[in-house]
Amino acid sequence: MTLLRDIGEIVTRWLDVVAATIVAAFGRFVSPRVVRITEEADGAGFTLRGPDAAARAEPLASAEGGLALSPEAARAIKGNRVEVVLQPSRFVSRQVELPRRAVEFLDGIIRAQIDRLTPWSAADAVFGWGRPADIASDRISIMVVATARAAMRPMLDTLSELGPASIAILTAPADGTAAAGTIKVYDQRIRGTLDAVRLGRILLVVLLLAAGAASLAIAADATLGASLESREQDLTHRIDQRRAVLRGGQAAIARSASAVLDRRKQETPATVIVIEALSGILPDHTYVTELRVEGAKMQVIGVTQDAPGLIRLIEQSPHFKRATFFAPTTRSATDPGERFHIEAQVEPVNTPRS
Repeated sequence: MTLLRDIGEIVTRWLDVVAATIVAAFGRFVSPRVVRITEEADGAGFTLRGPDAAARAEPLASAEGGLALSPEAARAIKGNRVEVVLQPSRFVSRQVELPRRAVEFLDGIIRAQIDRLTPWSAADAVFGWGRPADIASDRISIMVVATARAAMRPMLDTLSELGPASIAILTAPADGTAAAGTIKVYDQRIRGTLDAVRLGRILLVVLLLAAGAASLAIAADATLGASLESREQDLTHRIDQRRAVLRGGQAAIARSASAVLDRRKQETPATVIVIEALSGILPDHTYVTELRVEGAKMQVIGVTQDAPGLIRLIEQSPHFKRATFFAPTTRSATDPGERFHIEAQVEPVNTPRS
């Protein structure tokens, strides 16, 4: 009974995941209307504008970090997307400079450094960033804004109880220079247009019908088992013949395997040689913090004053080829130079055997 109960729980969880995925995919094609709640400049209250552009704005009062909503405002929120625009004074703003190539990895870079930029970790904060702006030396500047997740919780709880389709929190940069408008720091889907619970039940019925059909197919297959017995015997005979051939060729196979291992030993570069080759070509201003050698591939991570120059030096060595960056080069206030991530193909230098 315990095994059947465990299997039932696994199937139920799987169906819940499938139903939630279908609901999320359906929600991408059916966009709900938007209700915008804007905080006043003096922080004294909020203004709600409904999904109908012609509707007048309705003033709202704040209550213990949340919102005091009228019945009309609650009805406007139900089933729609809610966007809350808060004043910049609620957030911590930080200007971050990164190499231009880091644009492709902004989410990972900012998430990894949020605890250095703000008093909170990534799990305890809601944060976002504006549009990158080009600056000198092939670099970009990005405004990052963040605040404690706990500070937003009362407002999120109040809005979630009203049944919106999704909730987003936005703000504007504190310096007011972003012509692009607001920065999104939080976006969470509350429910889909479809009911995930009801969809899960439908999927369960479909699964049971499929299981019944499979059972019928198994029963039909069992009635034909006798005709397959002769084929099974023939296959067993062929397997026995093949095993006899393999036993006769074990000595040759062993010699072949030994030759393969010996050749691999000669062709695989030794880590000691890689370290010695690197120490001979890296300049004095370069410090290696991590070195990995996997097969014929080497990855080296460290700090240098000239990251592009390292590619040229490594390529000139007879021990390496195809040197390239496998992650963006970054610079932080605590590092004495640029943090680089380079990988290259190691060329084994074989000595003739006597």
